[in-house]
Amino acid sequence: MDQAPGSPQEPQGTHGLPSCYRHPGRETGITCTRCERPICTDCMVSASVGFQCPECVRTGSGTGHAPGADRPRTVAGGAVAADPHLITKILLAVNVAVFIAVLAVDDLVYRLTLIGFAIDPRLGEVVGVVDGEWYRLITSMFLHEQFWHIGFNMLGLWWLGRPLEAALGRVRYLSLYLLSGLAGGALTYLLNAPNQPSLGASGAIFGLLGATVVLMRRFRYDMRPILVLLALNLFITFRYQDIIAWEAHVGGLVAGVIIAYGMIHAPRAHRSLVQAVTCGAVLLASLVMVVARTMALS
Repeated sequence: MDQAPGSPQEPQGTHGLPSCYRHPGRETGITCTRCERPICTDCMVSASVGFQCPECVRTGSGTGHAPGADRPRTVAGGAVAADPHLITKILLAVNVAVFIAVLAVDDLVYRLTLIGFAIDPRLGEVVGVVDGEWYRLITSMFLHEQFWHIGFNMLGLWWLGRPLEAALGRVRYLSLYLLSGLAGGALTYLLNAPNQPSLGASGAIFGLLGATVVLMRRFRYDMRPILVLLALNLFITFRYQDIIAWEAHVGGLVAGVIIAYGMIHAPRAHRSLVQAVTCGAVLLASLVMVVARTMALS
């Protein structure tokens, strides 16, 4: 139980030093410059002179500030990095590297593409997620066969990814990308024929597209350009669904909207918790789809 400011007794440590009033048992030689209660390093808040305890900061004049509180933050609470586009560059490089590997290794595309369950005559073996090859849900996100395919996807990654990474921060942006791609793959696996292969970063790119819609709405930008782009992409998706996995596009888009909304609109007091729960919910939904389809095909 916290003691009131000015209490005549303070908890004592085992070596004669007082214990932090918020964490009994933690010895400290630091005291709050306002109420003079002992505080540990986790509780001390930098002030213009010395340190203050969290309660004095909350109830005082606001001159104190937590360590790192003056560090620039993104709209989602992420740290502003020196290179705000680093993760986008890395993701682009990984996609290009895998594409080059596919061109150099004959059967690599067949070993990494997303497929539910089939006998691949080119490999002469049973393949698919049902056969225990769960990694295909991830590797297929970075896999492309045609130059036009990787070209369009990497253009989308570069155009959409850079402002999103700058707005969200590296960790949140990477979570958005990977979870959107996974959700797109999970929905494809759930609804596609088990022997129908699927590959490409389109699910993740559609997740970035959905997140861009949420971000632009948050800042009250002109929504017409992004909505036209979204409508055009959805039209192409369903018009040419004989060669396009619409499930990956829709799954990634829905996941991107949900994740971005949770990240950008999370209340400041519980921002990290809300963001983590949102990402966890999308991950859980993806795993449920994967497990349900696997059980159905087993």
